Amino acid sequence: MPLDESLLEILCCPETKQAVTLLDADSLHVLNQKIANGEVRNTGGNPVKEPLDGGLIRHDKKVTYPIREMIPIMLVEERIPTDGML
Repeated sequence: MPLDESLLEILCCPETKQAVTLLDADSLHVLNQKIANGEVRNTGGNPVKEPLDGGLIRHDKKVTYPIREMIPIMLVEERIPTDGML
């Protein structure tokens, strides 16, 4: 079950207030491959060990907020720097 469209309309980056959109399937696959290879750390500096169920990418494409079990994790320290990665 995808995220509710009305929820997507109100979510934004808590730091910059930029809009976020769902990460496309190809980018999610690339990101999950990098996670599996141990190449991904979140903004808090911790390695991301589990694949994402989805992601919300910020408008400027610099960071992605993970979605786990259909719940967007909109915490600055949990976001994943994706500038130049995707």
